[in-house]
Amino acid sequence: MTDNPLLDFSGLPRFDAIKPEHVTPAIEHLLEKNRAAVAQLEAPSDNVTWDNFVTPLENSTELLGRAWGIVSHLNNVVDTPELRATYNDNLPKVTEFWTALAQNEALFAKYKALRASAEFATLSPARQRIIDNAIRDFRMGGAELPADKKERFAEIQEEHAATSTRFSENVLDATNDWKLLVEDESELRGLPDDSKAAAKALAEKDGKQGWQFTLHFPSYYPILQFCDNRALREKVYRANATKASELGDAFSKREDWDNTGNIATLLKLRAEEAHLLGYRNFAEVSLVPKMAKSPEQVIEFLEDLAKRARPFAEKDLAELQAYASKELGIKDLQSWDLPYASEKLQQHLYSFSAQEVKQYFPEHKVIDGLFKLVQTLFGVSIKPDSAPVWHKDVRFYRIERDGILVGQFYLDLYAREGKSGGAWMDDARGRRIKNGQLQTPVAYLTCNFTEPLVVDNVPQPSLFTHDEVITLFHEFGHGLHHMLTQVEELAVSGISGVEWDAVELPSQFMENFCWEWDVLSHMSAHVKSGLPLPRALYDRMLAAKNFQSGLQTLRQVEFALLDMLLHYDFQPSGAQSVQDLIDDVRRKFAVIIPPSFNRFQHSFGHIFAGGYAAGYYSYKWAEVLSADAYAAFEEAAALDGGKLSTDTGKRFQQEILAVGGSRPALESFTAFRGREPTIDALLRHSGMAA
Repeated sequence: MTDNPLLDFSGLPRFDAIKPEHVTPAIEHLLEKNRAAVAQLEAPSDNVTWDNFVTPLENSTELLGRAWGIVSHLNNVVDTPELRATYNDNLPKVTEFWTALAQNEALFAKYKALRASAEFATLSPARQRIIDNAIRDFRMGGAELPADKKERFAEIQEEHAATSTRFSENVLDATNDWKLLVEDESELRGLPDDSKAAAKALAEKDGKQGWQFTLHFPSYYPILQFCDNRALREKVYRANATKASELGDAFSKREDWDNTGNIATLLKLRAEEAHLLGYRNFAEVSLVPKMAKSPEQVIEFLEDLAKRARPFAEKDLAELQAYASKELGIKDLQSWDLPYASEKLQQHLYSFSAQEVKQYFPEHKVIDGLFKLVQTLFGVSIKPDSAPVWHKDVRFYRIERDGILVGQFYLDLYAREGKSGGAWMDDARGRRIKNGQLQTPVAYLTCNFTEPLVVDNVPQPSLFTHDEVITLFHEFGHGLHHMLTQVEELAVSGISGVEWDAVELPSQFMENFCWEWDVLSHMSAHVKSGLPLPRALYDRMLAAKNFQSGLQTLRQVEFALLDMLLHYDFQPSGAQSVQDLIDDVRRKFAVIIPPSFNRFQHSFGHIFAGGYAAGYYSYKWAEVLSADAYAAFEEAAALDGGKLSTDTGKRFQQEILAVGGSRPALESFTAFRGREPTIDALLRHSGMAA
């Protein structure tokens, strides 16, 4: 065991040494140690205290969580058959342990005893919140169920974990499997040169002549957005919209990769779990630890937002249809035409294209600009650091304040085979005091942007679209929430213990700065001339900021309502199918109806594999918070003329970022703004104010 790098917690993970064969012995060793620790802590005690109960339990379980976190992270970013196999072998063991822990009546009783003890009043608010959260989580984990129902509850957790993993694997496999080789360059008319260069490099890597495309976002989306070839756009759209479904074209393994059954299984398991716990539906279960009080409140919020957005969405669509018909000759606008026609219309209205803007955002300038903003707002410095990594493209940094280490993070920017799609931040290590020493937080920041190319033997920088710049700022906001915490209790430091529908506040807050001249002017340089983004082009971008915001808002509301209704009054074994429910939601709320073959839900990882079940509304819910929070910077600018108010940034850090989950999110927001949030700023920022 001493030679197993997964069991070395002396510093940062030894990614250069970890191999699939290390996983099983390390996890079994940690499970054995944790079971022994739990057995000791279960023993009757007349005096339950924080130090003799909570601390040793946290010390033991933290190591298992960190080791399994490393394995899970690797499974997401460098998937291999060997790693996947050992991950799936160990997942049931780990799930079983956590489920049994959540149902442990002896531990539950000790938390309740500690809550009722005289010591509770002397504990810090953070520790009090941890105890209250633990009691809540024991109840939600089935600790109060009778023995036979506990057993079934545990079976549900294991089956759910395995099914969610299969869902993700199917999406990844279907994404990796699909490849399209275009041999005639004329079919790619309209596609930007850098997208063609990437496709050519991909073909050459596979020993082929021509241009090869995949279902990784940086590869396929430029076809939908720029390519004049409508038939090619339809082909790519159909492949992406049907992946991991019964309609997918993933060749011989198609049936193995169909997520239809996995979706049905997950919905049934969640409904059964809710009923075991005494709730009407899984939506109620999901909301127990969130800000929102009930599914009805969420549905009302979403329907109200849909009502406000619909007139703007209808106007957006009518404008797009008229332009496509008159200028592009597209009389019957289809889903595969929308990004293309929208890009052309935006060029027509605002005299710029996404491709033009992209030339001003080489990776190094964007990263430097992001770091400069964070350093200005929050009084820290960000410096390159060194650590073992899982891929040659991964970089590592440290954040310091006054020369003292605050936190560290890995930055994994590029899409590649074997890496899950999307963008996310994850916790590699949390902040806490352990054995009298401060353990600083570490984060994983993962994106899927286009990797740098080598053209005619000359390395080229990766160029980011403005949307990708926004994505990077979003994930870094999550990272700041994790790394700038000042809480020293693991269970509520950083993002831990934060209500799920408030966890997007710092991330969406950071997106706002991507539209500020004082920020963009420092993070842009044309890839050839080196000149910064021209003010005239910025002004046109700003004028287009809310281009089709009605359509975009309604689309997010559609997804959120679908998620909530699937977990609210949908009967998994009833006559109505998932597709029927989707169609019903669209008839009521959408203005754009996708083609009947669209199976986006089969790759909707957020709710079927990503922890957002009955929680996707969190993006819009937290956007209310983030827009209102950013309004504080706008108000400061009205007084001193600049949005980069260090005083406001300091207050945001102190009241939002620093406190993590140590107090309710609404209290943190109110402490920052001096009042509860309102929707006004969101509507104004989206161009939908009355």
